[in-house]
Amino acid sequence: MVVIGGGPAGYAAALYGGLAGLRIALVEKDKVGGTCLHRGCIPAKQLLETAAVFRAVRRAGDYGVSAGQATLDFAVAQARKRKVVDQQYRGLQGLLKRRQVVTYAGTGVLQPGRRVLVSGPARPDGARRGGPRAQEGEPAAPLELEASAVVLAAGSVPRSLPGLPVDGHLVLSSDELLDLEKLPASAAVVGGGAVGCEFASMLADLGAQVTVLEAMPKILPGVDRDVADVVAKSFARRGIEVRTGVQVQGHTPAPDGSSTTLRLGGGEQLRVEQVVVSVGRRPCSAGLVAPGTNVEVDDRGFVKVDELMQTSEPGVYAVGDLVATPGLAHVGYAEAMLVIDQLLGRPVVPLDYARVPWCVYTFPEVAFSGYSEEAAREAGYEVVTKKHSFAGNGRAAIIGEAEGVVKVVAEKQPDGSAGRVLGVHMAGPWVTEQLGQGYLTVNWEATAAEAAQFVQPHPSLSEVFGETMLALAGKGLHVG
Repeated sequence: MVVIGGGPAGYAAALYGGLAGLRIALVEKDKVGGTCLHRGCIPAKQLLETAAVFRAVRRAGDYGVSAGQATLDFAVAQARKRKVVDQQYRGLQGLLKRRQVVTYAGTGVLQPGRRVLVSGPARPDGARRGGPRAQEGEPAAPLELEASAVVLAAGSVPRSLPGLPVDGHLVLSSDELLDLEKLPASAAVVGGGAVGCEFASMLADLGAQVTVLEAMPKILPGVDRDVADVVAKSFARRGIEVRTGVQVQGHTPAPDGSSTTLRLGGGEQLRVEQVVVSVGRRPCSAGLVAPGTNVEVDDRGFVKVDELMQTSEPGVYAVGDLVATPGLAHVGYAEAMLVIDQLLGRPVVPLDYARVPWCVYTFPEVAFSGYSEEAAREAGYEVVTKKHSFAGNGRAAIIGEAEGVVKVVAEKQPDGSAGRVLGVHMAGPWVTEQLGQGYLTVNWEATAAEAAQFVQPHPSLSEVFGETMLALAGKGLHVG
């Protein structure tokens, strides 16, 4: 098998296939690990952790701990980020090697007959494993690989907006933001989705004055409204201004290049030092497939696949950000494993994308699986819901983070009681680590009464989930 792209979906296919004994060639034009490891999930969460530590130190006095004046050395934070990324990168390289995956540095293009043409410059050390050597910076001779199966996993890049071209100085994408050497005093985050809200939360906690500009009626579109409201209220208390229903038309840089003024709909203007564009990502499908194959690409650039990730070309699959499924690393992992299981002749079940886990690492965090209340009603379900706040939870009070809510959406039974759980939605402390039991409840199609039987440890944050389930089943202890 040949895999084009070494991001989460691509390297997952290589690792899983390698473990099963398949002969794997992995083609990557940059570094294995892809956006997630080098310019996305891992570096972003490391800087969000810096923000969390900064918050904790600032309120250390509440716990009787004298920490003095909290100051931020952003250069040290960036150095730690690079250390974490490098450690993960070396670990991934070693794991690929142990699984006997042969890596090729360069750009892979699918040719007819499940052949992949690899071209481009060699790595800085002049090596292309399994291929010809070249001097640093010199193009390595193209080579052709042929396999019984090809997995397209070329990933994605940040989308831009008309009138807001990314210049790396005043207008940044996620790539440039995560490599900043100095934090801006003020910033506008264009896009109030998961990633935009994470950036806004991080920048504000580290001392910047932040404005979020979102075209939709609310931030975190797709998140249950009660959960999104928790984040919106937290943002307001922390001085993050959120403007919804806003169209950004362009910007005018200051003559000295120290700031820029955004032009908004209705004649409004907003002056900031930097603008962060966070409006999603687009698939890297351009030039990926040569003429003569049956692989189809839609008008948005996504490779068309069936429910088992197969393209219209026999033996060719596409996974990860290249296809129109949730752009999540763990979804890419699952899609890659689905492909390999097919190649090995194992029984497979298509992924249920409506029930995958979602996590947003803002402060407070957000995590959910399954239908929101709005989405469930739109899908035709009659529902009953129950909410429980972290405000009364002992562990939340101990750690000083009682802001948040757990909301459960269940199918309404003929007698009015709660039946099958359709969705679990959370905002609050460490909910990204608490979602597991909610995810399993939704995906095993448990009823509220079944989930309520399980005992939660005390004192723990997870008690809020258990209390919500008890109340939904009509057995509320602390919740009516």
